[in-house]
Amino acid sequence: MLTLDNMHDYQNRAVQFIKDEKRCALFLDLGLGKTVSSLTAASDLLDGLAVNKVLVIAPLRVANSVWAQECENWNHLSHLRVSVCTGAEKKRIASLQSNADIYTINRENITWLVQHYGKKWPFDCVIIDESSSFKNASSKRFKSLKKVAPLTSHMILLTGTPSPNGLLDLWPQIHLVDFGERLGRTMTSYKQRFFETDFMGYKFTPKEGSEKKIQNLISDKCLSMSAADYLQMPDRIDIIERVNLSPSILKQYQDFERSLFAEIDGEEIEALSAASLANKLLQYCNGANYTDDKGNWVEIHNAKIDALKEIVSDNENENILLAYNYKTDLERLQKAFPDAVVLDKDQSTIDRWNKGEIKMLLAHPASAGHGLNLQKGGSMLIWFGLNWSLELYQQFNGRLHRQGQDKPVRVVHLVVDGCMDERVMSVLSDKDAVQSDLLKSLTLAQS
Repeated sequence: MLTLDNMHDYQNRAVQFIKDEKRCALFLDLGLGKTVSSLTAASDLLDGLAVNKVLVIAPLRVANSVWAQECENWNHLSHLRVSVCTGAEKKRIASLQSNADIYTINRENITWLVQHYGKKWPFDCVIIDESSSFKNASSKRFKSLKKVAPLTSHMILLTGTPSPNGLLDLWPQIHLVDFGERLGRTMTSYKQRFFETDFMGYKFTPKEGSEKKIQNLISDKCLSMSAADYLQMPDRIDIIERVNLSPSILKQYQDFERSLFAEIDGEEIEALSAASLANKLLQYCNGANYTDDKGNWVEIHNAKIDALKEIVSDNENENILLAYNYKTDLERLQKAFPDAVVLDKDQSTIDRWNKGEIKMLLAHPASAGHGLNLQKGGSMLIWFGLNWSLELYQQFNGRLHRQGQDKPVRVVHLVVDGCMDERVMSVLSDKDAVQSDLLKSLTLAQS
């Protein structure tokens, strides 16, 4: 069992920051120990009677197990009683009524929790694990938590991806910390103060100098740390594997992009909006498209699957973690690679992978974004199908590229030439640049 002496200086720094600031955000990279730092701070606050009840809001799988496991792993946290408040309503209520120190709940149930207690909110310390899930100011979960935030003396935000879509993502999170003192009391005022819009009023671009102003305004409440500065990280090699469609399929793709309609093998494919079109074009890139909202689909090409087969053949000694985007991808991949295993909720699947017993593990990034350690099973990750989320992209890559990995990690992107795949890669790169600049600036401000 680990002891307090095993904690690193940067983790102790995070603990002290939480205790000093009371309401703050920890923008810490994957692997830096956000959980143990937060629990250590919470333990000290509970022991000192500064707080009485701690609520942890987390992704479901993390809420179910990770926080309780971390208490079991560390000697100085083993006394903390953790009550898991997930599942059916009856079970949640029973767990909330139990005598505990830490109560964990999944973020999907935060609106229910706020309604359940009303004005009798009992938690004086709230820890939000992956606070970027509260980045949407219009979401029910943000509005619900906003109501009870003033009733909470300590608010701790934890994430390694505070602005996955740009600086607009910051306002809701920082508002939970300071009630609008730094970035404005409303999202509208934040936009007006720091951003310019296009003539349609949809696209927001930071005004000249706004990025620096925002960084300076929030730096006192945000602690930023990069894994590369504190951990022995493996090398990471990013590879773009170009995939070419046949001339006829490429023309079909281009015609669909222009007309929003295609007929393939007697099945009609139609895009009803710009968002639908972008989604359909990504499906095209992967090789299959849904024909209705009931899950029916038609195969268009096997260009990516053929490219993947070549990669697998050239790397037969490698165990491969593969990211897919659509159910059509999964079905086709299982047909092409019948020995592949799908990542599920069964711990034995993760154990088999980490023992090197699985040659290809198929996973959707949304199901493997938090709290999974997969670095022992392989060092090659392939993106069969890309998505627009920088948060999912970074977190999924972090399943292999993290401390404990003993080989250089290769991240391979299957990208169809001249199609929507290229656009997604460009968008992810732009989002990453904005977020990286934010985190670097906050780090410098604290040094």
